[in-house]
Amino acid sequence: MKTLIENIIVDGEQTDMIIEDGRIKAFLNESSKEGYDKIIDGKCYTALPGLVDVHVHFRDPGQEAKETIETGSKAAAAGGFTSVLAMANTKPVIDNVERLESQIKRNEENGVIKVGQIAAISADLTGKEVGPIEELADAGAAAFSNDGHGLQSAKTMYEAQLAIKAAGKVLSAHIEDDDLVDGGVMNAGDRADKLGLPGMNSLSESSQLARDLMMVRQTRCSYHVAHISTKESVDLVRQAKKEGLPVTAEVSPHHLFLDETDIISDDPMFKMNPPLRSREDRLALVAGLLDGTIDMVATDHAPHQAHEKQGSMCGCAFGIVGLETAFPLMYTRFVASGLVDLQTLLKWMVKNPIAVFGLKDAGELKVGDSADLTLIDLTEEFEIDAKDFYSKGKNSPFIGESVFGRVKKTMVDGNIVFEQ
Repeated sequence: MKTLIENIIVDGEQTDMIIEDGRIKAFLNESSKEGYDKIIDGKCYTALPGLVDVHVHFRDPGQEAKETIETGSKAAAAGGFTSVLAMANTKPVIDNVERLESQIKRNEENGVIKVGQIAAISADLTGKEVGPIEELADAGAAAFSNDGHGLQSAKTMYEAQLAIKAAGKVLSAHIEDDDLVDGGVMNAGDRADKLGLPGMNSLSESSQLARDLMMVRQTRCSYHVAHISTKESVDLVRQAKKEGLPVTAEVSPHHLFLDETDIISDDPMFKMNPPLRSREDRLALVAGLLDGTIDMVATDHAPHQAHEKQGSMCGCAFGIVGLETAFPLMYTRFVASGLVDLQTLLKWMVKNPIAVFGLKDAGELKVGDSADLTLIDLTEEFEIDAKDFYSKGKNSPFIGESVFGRVKKTMVDGNIVFEQ
């Protein structure tokens, strides 16, 4: 199969792209149109490498009413993503080799993009003892995480780090001390008090992170901080990197662009875990991303049914969707505003995720790479509308926001998997 994509913009220059057998063969100004199985008019859209998200929840199996591999991967494609890593908190949990192998097959059969599978650190996410890490790594686990549950046992965390280090994989840590969360539904502070809602102490995150980093000093495990949210956590990661520890971190768009002051009422759309923190925390996250303390952006895409995000924050589910809003939000706030250039954004959303998690089949828009790419109209302004979502989940606090950067086509291995 040989495909020609005409009239696209790559690195600011108009060019044509030749794709052959699922890989990028060349960039050139092609005059002849002979010998191609397919010719696509790029219409001067900007071609970007397919985006990569190392933290999504596709709910399948067990909670297909919220999302499936098919709907989640279609949402990813609509957002410009061509590779994602799915968390292990399905029902049943991906905690043994049989379930992992079955899930990898399901991901391949039902996903329209590349869906890598993260395996659980412990059986059923209980955190009581470490699972069969070596066997799961050999069976194809992309990384290990108990996302959704902090590991309360220091002994389990220490043993997990040793095992994951030996397996040559990454530990993606959901850092949360349950005792300090204490039933909270938003960040503890004046805003929670004003709304009469129970608050989560921000120490629930940073205290457990400090514990884990002490262990990393000894184990040298590749330790990745999932959905970092507090200024203290940013400081801890910054210091760990100065020491040369193998520590990386991700931040979600909602923690960059929203904080507790945006919660003006008891609104379930603003309930997420970790919660929206203070303005000072949010600014520390932005600074940490800009100075390289935080390595990447990940959505923590968490779809729910409509009835699960209604009523009070005290009774509704945690989480928001993010795959279809991440790029336009990041592009609008960081690139269109002049804060960073497009290549910096791609470092956060493509290059660093690939490097940290060792993703070998994700392309970076280079000759010889897999033809995983997205064509985007960076000049098109549009309003985020839940009716446009391919995800089953419509739970987003960004509905109604005007943004730039409309995804027009997404391709995986040279095949069109999304087209507006």
